[in-house]
Amino acid sequence: MNSTGTLYGVGVGPGDPELLTLKAVRILQSVPVIAYPATPQGSAQARDIAAQWLDDKREIPIAMPCMLDRGPVNQGYDEAALVIAEELAAGQDVAILCEGDPLFYGSFSYLLQRLGDRFPCVVIPGINSVSAAAAAAATPLITGEQRLTVIPATAGDEVLRRTLLDSDSVAILKPGRHRPRLLELLRETGRADDVLYIEQASRTGQRIIESFEEIPATPGPYFALFLVVRAENRLGTGLVD
Repeated sequence: MNSTGTLYGVGVGPGDPELLTLKAVRILQSVPVIAYPATPQGSAQARDIAAQWLDDKREIPIAMPCMLDRGPVNQGYDEAALVIAEELAAGQDVAILCEGDPLFYGSFSYLLQRLGDRFPCVVIPGINSVSAAAAAAATPLITGEQRLTVIPATAGDEVLRRTLLDSDSVAILKPGRHRPRLLELLRETGRADDVLYIEQASRTGQRIIESFEEIPATPGPYFALFLVVRAENRLGTGLVD
């Protein structure tokens, strides 16, 4: 009886190819098949990050429509899971590339739900966007007994407001079109002086804004986040241009 292949969830980090782990690179070099999320237009950022280690691989793009309706998105995962399952059943190892960490708001989680009970699975953790942004800003996220809350910008106003009031540090992910509303909430909750805004952490387009008043009150990019960190955590830190 032929053994099945192993499903790998490989975190490729936030954008800088040098932030892939040694283990991630080893797995990518060894597997015959890779899969990765892609836009309907064919753009695939996870693949772009890992491109230099993907020679001679069979590739499975996972088409992900950019919409809030979960129906088409779930259908995309269902169809990809069928194709990946065929490869695994035939004894081929498959690595699914995931930006950041596979299990930290990662698309791999949805494929793990569909395939993890049928095939051996190994997860290779990656550097997530929150850690990358804190490193880019040279700012401690939490120290001592402080608490960190990670929350998406799509959470409702009341949830965000309560989080900003109750947590020492807050990472607000994927602000995009919600950026003006988030700025209002930060001002309302008295956290304006605690804010760092980071776009494209670790990538060539990285941008860090340390002054609340300089953050544009307009919709912004998807690959960005707010770090709300107590001012005392930032004492003694300084960015080098």
